[in-house]
Amino acid sequence: MAPTAHRRLLLVHAHPDDETLTTGGTIARYAAQPDTSVTVVTCTLGEQGEIIPPELALLGPDAADQLGGYRYGELAAACAALGVTDHRHLGGAGRWRDTGMALAGHGVRAALPEVLHPRAFAAEQGFDEQVGALGAVIEQVRPQVVVTYGADGGYGHPDHVRAHDVTVAALRRAGHGHRLFATVFARATLDAGVAGLAGAPGLPFRLPEPDELPGVPDAAVTTRLDVRAQRPARLAALRAHRTQVEVWEGAGRVAYALSNGIALPLLDVEEFVQLDGPPGAVADLFEGLP
Repeated sequence: MAPTAHRRLLLVHAHPDDETLTTGGTIARYAAQPDTSVTVVTCTLGEQGEIIPPELALLGPDAADQLGGYRYGELAAACAALGVTDHRHLGGAGRWRDTGMALAGHGVRAALPEVLHPRAFAAEQGFDEQVGALGAVIEQVRPQVVVTYGADGGYGHPDHVRAHDVTVAALRRAGHGHRLFATVFARATLDAGVAGLAGAPGLPFRLPEPDELPGVPDAAVTTRLDVRAQRPARLAALRAHRTQVEVWEGAGRVAYALSNGIALPLLDVEEFVQLDGPPGAVADLFEGLP
């Protein structure tokens, strides 16, 4: 069903949990606004994700290989917490598989694995079909604003890079006007958030090393959204992704970690770089649009 709202936002994410980790506050903020529709597209089921709870370890790809189906349910719960009523799986649930990643150098940088599953999202042969599938969503939703990752996928993950490439190609093919943003973390914002966790009593995660977390130069950011009011929804969505995310609250502070155990601050701002559309910094993703 095509949204009938005047303002229409489309977000394209690679795996279940990406929508919450990078844009959960943005989704909840706009989903609660009148005459605004939010459509979230997820490109894979996240089958290759590392599993945090020991009791669920056998869901993984080297055992039962049922993690994708489990994360399908986690994603549904997270979307409900964020207020999303229009969520779609690119090409249908399970059409493309999580490519996985290889570690590349310092920190959390990622690269393409040497061996790919036949249905891997980042496999070269799937690109045209993926562009067509997203193009069909764009033609139905006709969003004025689209959010995905930057050209490097934020930290190099091949599925994030492919999501960017597919989104850019689908928008170019669609031809009608839009404003395209990449979700990012500014270096100063990250550093301040991490500094706020330093010395927190009982923090179960290790603090990141300098430049270990992927960030962009502060001057690159074109839009910053205040998402403090969306913190309860974001926390509920983070907790929904329990195979991938662990949340800690203590001493008035909130942190979360993925399977690597590196502490990440729950920031009160979500940041973006505008990739296409009317030029100039904007305080709202829809600012200046008719």
